[in-house]
Amino acid sequence: MDPTKIPGDENYSFPPLPLQEWESTKDTLHLYLQIIGKIRLALMPRRNHWWNVTLYVTSRGLGTGPIPYKFYTFEIDFDFINHQLHIHTSTGASEFLVLQDGLTVSEFYTSVMKALEVLGIQVEILAKPYDNKSFIPFAEDHTHASYNAEWVNRYWRVLVTVDQAMKEFSGRFYGKMCPVHLYWHHLDLTVTRFSGKSIPVRHDAGTVEKEAYSHEVISFGFWPGDDQVRFPAFYSYTFPSPDGLDLEPLQPKQAQWVNSNGSPMAILNYEELRELENPREALLNFLESAYQAGAKLAGWPEEEWKVMPLDTE
Repeated sequence: MDPTKIPGDENYSFPPLPLQEWESTKDTLHLYLQIIGKIRLALMPRRNHWWNVTLYVTSRGLGTGPIPYKFYTFEIDFDFINHQLHIHTSTGASEFLVLQDGLTVSEFYTSVMKALEVLGIQVEILAKPYDNKSFIPFAEDHTHASYNAEWVNRYWRVLVTVDQAMKEFSGRFYGKMCPVHLYWHHLDLTVTRFSGKSIPVRHDAGTVEKEAYSHEVISFGFWPGDDQVRFPAFYSYTFPSPDGLDLEPLQPKQAQWVNSNGSPMAILNYEELRELENPREALLNFLESAYQAGAKLAGWPEEEWKVMPLDTE
């Protein structure tokens, strides 16, 4: 891809992303992201609902944002245009490594930790995958080594488009809401709205669930597909799920309610969305219709939290 040329058609913003074509690369990239995410988890001050552990879409890839360390900060950025990983500090020091096919998870992990050491950053992480189909400790993983640069770039381009749409959607809501961010455990780009109501947490819930679902939410996301869902898709769910949610209308007509662990989840197949005349508008309609469905049945003050256009006269 020539970065000096910006295509204007929807195939650039919404390119095909069939899971089976790049799954081995996705699996390797996922583990790279988990390593960087765990570094952020180890050093960032806590924020509610795990907002301190996420990654963010950037103009070149994905990044951590500034991470505090002693008297300075550092950040780790994936560059999916030149396919490098950069570590920059606020002192002016930096390190980088090349992302290429054949780079094993073990080599990536070792190189990142050595680069941090060179920069004077000491950090310990639980160096194994979290909630992933791989159980191999990072330092021992010589299996995952697929990195197809074209597919990684394509996936990132999709994230850029979805990130911007979700940010536009976020601007319509006055209530508490998280940033648009990527959770590296399941590789989903999400944004979540909160009602402010706390809810009882199951007594047998784990630490992650207790923090994530301590309050009423309506969440929206995109993920590239996995072992259970074999296609990239957008989703939304309301938690706790109100009765009759799956009877509410969704837009566009390609969207549907499916059963997810006993509760309704709104699903819109990415490949079906990209075939529509205006995919971005259809995505915004999907997010809005899923929100309206959950907010109405859960009794949220929709009008109170609706952002009105600015009066510029």
